[in-house]
Amino acid sequence: MTRSEPVGVLIRRWRERRGRSQLDVSMSAELSARHLSFVENGRANPSRGLIERLCDELDVPLRERNELYLAAGFAPMHAESVFTDLGAARAAVEAVLTGHEPNPALAVNVRWELLAANRAMAAFLHDVPAELRTPPVNVLRVTMHPDGLARRISNLAQWRAHLLRRVRRQLARTAAEGLADLLRELESYPVPGRNGPVAGRAPTEDLVVPMRLSTEYGELALLYTTTMFGSPRDVTLDEISIETFFPADAATADTLRAMSATPAGVAEASLAGAVESGVS
Repeated sequence: MTRSEPVGVLIRRWRERRGRSQLDVSMSAELSARHLSFVENGRANPSRGLIERLCDELDVPLRERNELYLAAGFAPMHAESVFTDLGAARAAVEAVLTGHEPNPALAVNVRWELLAANRAMAAFLHDVPAELRTPPVNVLRVTMHPDGLARRISNLAQWRAHLLRRVRRQLARTAAEGLADLLRELESYPVPGRNGPVAGRAPTEDLVVPMRLSTEYGELALLYTTTMFGSPRDVTLDEISIETFFPADAATADTLRAMSATPAGVAEASLAGAVESGVS
């Protein structure tokens, strides 16, 4: 999106992105379909309140809401802080990461750039080439690049397909700048053969696909969940997600506990340096 586009064009684009009709949106946002049509074709100028109602109804991300306000001639409604200035919200992120140990966890922005990570995460990145850890560290690039974690993921074809689907869904939902380029880059990486266990799979895999990662401690099976802040008013906070990994079996749980007793050393220091210098 660019600020040179009329506000009505942007509203129509988000309505179509959500697959909704003018009648449906107008009824939900409490205005007439005629008025919405006039707004979209430029015959009527929306008020600040109407833009807010339409954005709420269409689940427009805060960064893109600011674009709509600017296009309509209003000042942006939502501030954009740097991660280090988020105060209690940053403290909450770090509390979640620390409290999740000995299991790995990290926080990323909408472009999958690393904002923070716990000690357990460092152990997985110690042999990733330095060029992939150059700030801002992109977590998906580190994971999927042939020289990154991809060479140690035993079910890479399965995991690659899962991550690509997730990025496509995220791009469709947010239209975030940079995501389309990242998706093209990930899709350009070599496509692995159908690898990973199929027969005799663990019961967990009937419910959710784990990432199977080969390490010096043995193979780990990891599940993940994603946490986001509810009702954010800041653009940066709106785009943060916390990725927390859990052991998919007892052996992985035991291994993660054992790994937590081993000093992360250089790996932890390297990761911390990459995060601090890459946060903005």
